[in-house]
Amino acid sequence: MWLRRDVRRFRSDPIDEAALARALRGFAAAPSVGLSQPWRIIRLETADARAKSLANFEAANAQALAGYSGEKSKIYAGLKLSGMRDAPVQFAVFCDDSTPKGAGLGAATMPEMRRYSVVTAVTQFWLAARAEGLGVGWVSILDPAQLCADLDVPEDYTLVAYLCVGTPEEFTDSPELERAGWETRCTDVPVESR
Repeated sequence: MWLRRDVRRFRSDPIDEAALARALRGFAAAPSVGLSQPWRIIRLETADARAKSLANFEAANAQALAGYSGEKSKIYAGLKLSGMRDAPVQFAVFCDDSTPKGAGLGAATMPEMRRYSVVTAVTQFWLAARAEGLGVGWVSILDPAQLCADLDVPEDYTLVAYLCVGTPEEFTDSPELERAGWETRCTDVPVESR
């Protein structure tokens, strides 16, 4: 069974670009509402783009920390919640909410399906990356509007994921947040009947 784990600790060596290209095919193979394939991927390579993204994370992280107190505040302050300083590859993944591809099939009544399709594609990429020996970390502590402005993306793009990619220091069987005492994983999947 493939495990999707957030990786935040990366080795400094460059990654195999051929392996990354194969993993990126996970996007093309992913299902999408109306076959709209609404994902738009920006690879952050310039020092300026990375610095702005890191500053965005640091500001959002400080704000998030201020929202906790007591033991949760202590644990939060000790968590490594981003691999942005170390990851050799970083992607901002957007949903193009105005894509004509798919002709609106399935998105006319539920427009959020385009964004869900992007999440599905991210998962496909993540599993493919894992199979290639690459680790992926999803940074969710960001100001999306600021990131969109900093990257100068079209106004119809919505940020769905900021991904750090590289060779992990290690693959683990348990989530880092669980090991740090932030939360415990539920092993049962509740299913209700109606």
